Amino acid sequence: MDSTLQERARATRRSLLEAAALLFAEQGYAGTSVNDISARSGRTSGAVYFHYASKEGLALAVVQHRFATWPGLAARYTDRAEPPLEKLVALSFDIAHALAEDPLARAGARLWAERDTIDAPLPDPFALWTTATTRLLAQARTAGHLTPHIRPAPTARSLVRAFFGLCTLTEALEGPTAVTARLTDWLLLTLGSLQQRPDPAGVLRRVRARGERAGLRMGAACGE
Repeated sequence: MDSTLQERARATRRSLLEAAALLFAEQGYAGTSVNDISARSGRTSGAVYFHYASKEGLALAVVQHRFATWPGLAARYTDRAEPPLEKLVALSFDIAHALAEDPLARAGARLWAERDTIDAPLPDPFALWTTATTRLLAQARTAGHLTPHIRPAPTARSLVRAFFGLCTLTEALEGPTAVTARLTDWLLLTLGSLQQRPDPAGVLRRVRARGERAGLRMGAACGE
């Protein structure tokens, strides 16, 4: 296949993936048909079956595409000059922002929640996230920032699961725009339990200031 045909194939796959993600996020897996994806993407149903074989194949591709970005996202929080708990908070807001506004992230989360209705094995979305959280908590313990009873691995599992539940329930009850505000409330409570010398408001304030200097859209998420 020459380079022009390869580029066309990539463009077709991308348009189908984006259309499927938008529909899965809006309507769920069961509520979305191949014809819906075809219409939204402007491609034929034949193109869907040629590139992804089935609706299940598209759902799997959406989830894999989103979670394939995890190593790159987590790698942004490896700077040893920044306190580890502040890196963990910044990472949490990064993920919350994606779950609120990125169609692929929103679709991936919804598809994983509906995984029992999908005839394809979906990857575990929490493994890399939990690993990154464990590493940051371990660094915080080494630096003397955690209370003595905190164990990084089990605490990371609990934090990741509670975070995902918070985002999912907040979106269901209040809509995606409320997620970062509710995350701030949760972090104020959680950091106070994690820190050796509790200063959750200070952590959030510093994370917000650093994000603003970097031109990130933290807004009131680390707010006041």
